[in-house]
Amino acid sequence: MTRKTRIRAALVTATALVTAATVTVGISAAGPEKSAKPAANQVVSLFDTWNAALQTGDAQKVADLYADDAVLLPTVSNKVRTDRAGIVDYFEHFLENKPVGKKIRTIVNVLDGDSAIDTGVYAFTLTDPATGTQRVVEARYTYGYEKRDGEWKIVNHHSSAMPEG
Repeated sequence: MTRKTRIRAALVTATALVTAATVTVGISAAGPEKSAKPAANQVVSLFDTWNAALQTGDAQKVADLYADDAVLLPTVSNKVRTDRAGIVDYFEHFLENKPVGKKIRTIVNVLDGDSAIDTGVYAFTLTDPATGTQRVVEARYTYGYEKRDGEWKIVNHHSSAMPEG
């Protein structure tokens, strides 16, 4: 083997070792893979779960769908709710109207395997507890979701009545 061939072989071997080490370090530094992105229809179905919780009339069950550090900017209250007690308080009053929600328009933005945003317009049929009279209120909404301990939680919920309705 000539000197030139030995040098070439040494360079190829060194390059292969450096490449293998770089790939191994790159994989280790990247850490475990994130879970696959959820399908948009999976995110859309989270509203159905929330709406079903409303139908129970139990403010605690509704609040269970929110993260402990969630922020709620509700439709029919001027108070910003930033803890479970505040969220439960809001829903205790809101549920008196037996709300039934229906989405009119939905736009889902899946950010990654553990977070998504669902925004759009929904309508709620509300029943006056004293008279039984029903009315429909349209509102804009945004739900920010995060997967926490393998379970989807609402981390941000903003809802406001339509300004021209």
